[in-house]
Amino acid sequence: MTPDQLKQSISERLDQTEGKFAVAFKDLSTGTTLLLHADSSFHAASTMKTPVLIEVYKQAAAGKLSLSDSILLKNEFHSIVDSSLFSLNPEDDSEKQLYDMIGTKRTLYDLVYDMIIMSSNLATNIVIEMVGAPNVMETMRSMGANKMQVLRGVEDSKAYQQGLNNTTTAADQLLIFEQIALGKAVDSASSAAMTRILLDQQFNEVIPARLPAGVKVAHKTGNITGVQHDCGIVFLPDGRQYVLVLLSKQLKDEKAGIAAMAEVSEMIYKFVTAGQ
Repeated sequence: MTPDQLKQSISERLDQTEGKFAVAFKDLSTGTTLLLHADSSFHAASTMKTPVLIEVYKQAAAGKLSLSDSILLKNEFHSIVDSSLFSLNPEDDSEKQLYDMIGTKRTLYDLVYDMIIMSSNLATNIVIEMVGAPNVMETMRSMGANKMQVLRGVEDSKAYQQGLNNTTTAADQLLIFEQIALGKAVDSASSAAMTRILLDQQFNEVIPARLPAGVKVAHKTGNITGVQHDCGIVFLPDGRQYVLVLLSKQLKDEKAGIAAMAEVSEMIYKFVTAGQ
């Protein structure tokens, strides 16, 4: 199968599911790339947490902070609209244990880990307040991710009402995950450390769902109503790697959307491993 045939097959599969999708794939061994609506803008949902992760490691490498720093847990944040205070509702968060620890301290590493593997919104807002959303944006631009917008943490309803949302494209996600895979996100040690965290991802319904047991995926998901995303690096047992980004929006049936994207992931895996 040629890349063009693969692209056609993927388009046909996604056309069977009501919603809008974007796909970005790159085989890091051969350079083979497949892009489908890769420059279309999507609400980033929790995929914005990967840029925050990169910014933490960048500031750590520069000596501005340490991943062993002790951070006070709080549930009080400032809206980017008018600096008014808001808090997060544990019921809306995929990680709830941190809320029981408000007022105690945890290491920055623990917060970053929870932000990625459990997609903790509370950890995310604490961390993004530390490193600064404008700094995250500046780092994304320096990496070449020119359309991604990281304006704020999560659940800032005043910002949401004004359309001040974090957005992404499949192409930009592909770019940042490729740089992590190549050891170029901050530096090789930082990239390796970030990869180890991403490998522990607890939400595995999309990219890894239909892949064989020996295949590892370092990835970050994101979802809100009608939106399901998964972006990551796929590690084959023979040492080869590829980057895959699957974004969706306007899903009428989220389970159907997840199933379609998991199938696309399997199609790409079969393409990469054909004849092996």
